[in-house]
Amino acid sequence: MKKDWLMAQALRGIIFLLILFFSFNPAVISAEAQDDSSDEPVIDVMGKVQDHNYLTVAGFDIPLPRIIFVEGSLVPKVYSSTSAAVSSGEFNELPGYALESSTGNAIVLDMSITSHLVYFWLAIFLTIWISIAMAGKYKKGAGRETEPKGWFQNLFELTFLFIRDDIAKTNIPEKKYKKFVPYLFAVFVSISFMNLFGLLPWGVTATADITVTAILAGFTFILTQWNGSKDHWEHVFWFPDVPPLMRVILTPIEILGLFTKPLALAIRLFANMLSGKIMIICILGLIFIFSEFFGALFGIGSSFLVVPLTVALYVLKAFVGILQAYIFTLLSAVFIGMAAEEHDHIEGIEAHA
Repeated sequence: MKKDWLMAQALRGIIFLLILFFSFNPAVISAEAQDDSSDEPVIDVMGKVQDHNYLTVAGFDIPLPRIIFVEGSLVPKVYSSTSAAVSSGEFNELPGYALESSTGNAIVLDMSITSHLVYFWLAIFLTIWISIAMAGKYKKGAGRETEPKGWFQNLFELTFLFIRDDIAKTNIPEKKYKKFVPYLFAVFVSISFMNLFGLLPWGVTATADITVTAILAGFTFILTQWNGSKDHWEHVFWFPDVPPLMRVILTPIEILGLFTKPLALAIRLFANMLSGKIMIICILGLIFIFSEFFGALFGIGSSFLVVPLTVALYVLKAFVGILQAYIFTLLSAVFIGMAAEEHDHIEGIEAHA
């Protein structure tokens, strides 16, 4: 009886996931939309992970505004959707969510709202809202005069103390680390949100977009260089106690290193989150591929193996999402700490002697 009950529950879970994926996943192309002579793929993998000019919620596509600057005008042209921009007669739609001018005036800048940007804003909003809410509780005494109340405040305090003591304090000089704690905490929490949003049925992983990760890495780059010590800049451009000929070789390498560090931050986060999203879509999409080539019965049979594997990958992706947020925050603290650190050359020379 117990075995039959477990089998029934497993079957219900598989059917539920199949219905959820097939009904609401825009990456799936329905059989009715294809004909036998079409070369369209069964699963549009890149269509799922790329940025869009609409937001998918509960299976419905909500158009997002288009904000476009054209040549010869300082005032942007604003439309409620891509369809509205095309209907105006001033633009033609290109593959993806791009537009081209139909009036001869080139598009200078496209500031349109996209799905990745919406989820980026949502992560930032949640981070700010949680921080303000928790700060209000601490001002009232909860967690300061008494113990933290509730699991959420305990989790918040645990996360904040971890960022402060194990990341900031460990990697940034003791006299300077406190002013970087808010930034490192905000980076960790917001990236965690963006990574985990991709696990939702209609969610989007904003960090699977290189522009998002590049902006985040850019903030770290600016903070690192702005707070660089005199010793940091001497080691970039002058190299004390180094022969002049060696400076000619080392200085270009150090200048290049200033930019390769944030570049590595951006690419690492982007590549890990994009590959995880693609892997889940491809593996779950095997059900539809098998159904397309071998029949519906074979596809349903394969779901007993594919769906549990996908569930395991979802758990792994949630762990990787938190891990990548930690790695980004840790490396940001390391880069800031290396730039902010002061070295005593006289003591170093005496110790060497």
